[in-house]
Amino acid sequence: MMESKPADAVTGIMIILDGLGDRPVEALDDLTPLEAAETPHLDAAAARGVAGMVRPLQPWVPVGTQVGTALLMGLAPSDVPLLSRGPVEAAGAGLDLVPEDVAFRCNYATLEPNGTGFGVTDRRAGRIDRGTHELAEAIDGMELFGGVQVGFRASTQHRAVVRFRGAGLSPAVTDTDPGAGSEARGVLASRALVGGDEDAERTASLVNEFVMKSHKILSDHPVNIRRIGRGLAPANGLLTRGAGAVTRLRNYVRHLGLKTAVIAGEGTVHGLSYLFGFTTVNRPEFTATTDTDLEEKVGSALVAIENNDLVYLHIKGPDVAAHDLDAEGKRDFISAVDAALAPLLERDIVVAVTGDHSTDSVTGRHTGDPVPAFIVAPRSRRDDVRCFGEQACLSGALGHLTATSFMTAMLDHMHVLQNYRGYEDDFIR
Repeated sequence: MMESKPADAVTGIMIILDGLGDRPVEALDDLTPLEAAETPHLDAAAARGVAGMVRPLQPWVPVGTQVGTALLMGLAPSDVPLLSRGPVEAAGAGLDLVPEDVAFRCNYATLEPNGTGFGVTDRRAGRIDRGTHELAEAIDGMELFGGVQVGFRASTQHRAVVRFRGAGLSPAVTDTDPGAGSEARGVLASRALVGGDEDAERTASLVNEFVMKSHKILSDHPVNIRRIGRGLAPANGLLTRGAGAVTRLRNYVRHLGLKTAVIAGEGTVHGLSYLFGFTTVNRPEFTATTDTDLEEKVGSALVAIENNDLVYLHIKGPDVAAHDLDAEGKRDFISAVDAALAPLLERDIVVAVTGDHSTDSVTGRHTGDPVPAFIVAPRSRRDDVRCFGEQACLSGALGHLTATSFMTAMLDHMHVLQNYRGYEDDFIR
């Protein structure tokens, strides 16, 4: 770990626009939502620095938010296989974890009993965003066979997290969530990833018991009775995915000893911040949707850069709009983000802007397309890029680089890196 920050170090802020990258959309005259948006402030900032295209992990490998964001936040690339979504979101929701626990991310869902199983009417229960904490209280503390204890918390919107605590547990089990576009398969039975793994087979049975018991509890819950009365989809079941065990993750930013703050309204990012040992800034008006209070987020960032070496500002909205197949909404939200970011983009600090991955507004899927990015800093070089978009950034001086390389490029502009030291290879390769 760095003993002291260099005297000439410069404060930095990385702005992560979740799901920023996209593909051309016919309804937007074959432009991407970013290219179609009104972004005068981002364009001007990009013109003062160097631009490029970030591929989060490997060329043309789609990634989830937890991987793309974690790498931008300094996760050692060799630790990516250890990064399970369940423990990350559990940490972000405030569930304490010990090494023997197994955690899963969950969706509140609308289920329909179907023989011995369940059909899936809506994987997101109408994107429920009210009453989820009351529902969680009814599940928290459930006991499963063998004395396994359940810890349960609501996360953002339809998302939740569950922790199993007991003896003989394993994360090597399959999801019960059929996945977007595969709802016709119904709720899947969890099973061991490898036959003959007794701990995994036991855990899979526990997951299936949890799904059954949860449906029974939630079906009669007052929140759902009220939702049905209002013509809304009931959150009468839970789908599990992303099983994992907690582990200590290596982080380059932490290794360098930088005082770091994370401003976000999304549970996964809160979890990463907690696991990395960063300060998390969150308020009720910071949501994981397009209704987040952008001005308050930027205001919090302006305060944070006065007291930290590095600040991460995460904005989820572009990804949400793309998953909803709303290219125009993604375009308009990016325009609103641009206007809100003006006070930050004008500061004489290191500013890096990119996304954790690309999300296609036509299919709603994460894709392996690289994400546009730029860095502007005091005395940074300049290239010929004059606007911020996928096509323009293709010719930028940063070239095509991984999320880890983009992060280290930012740290270099902050003057906090030393000459190459081979023992840090795990953090940068």
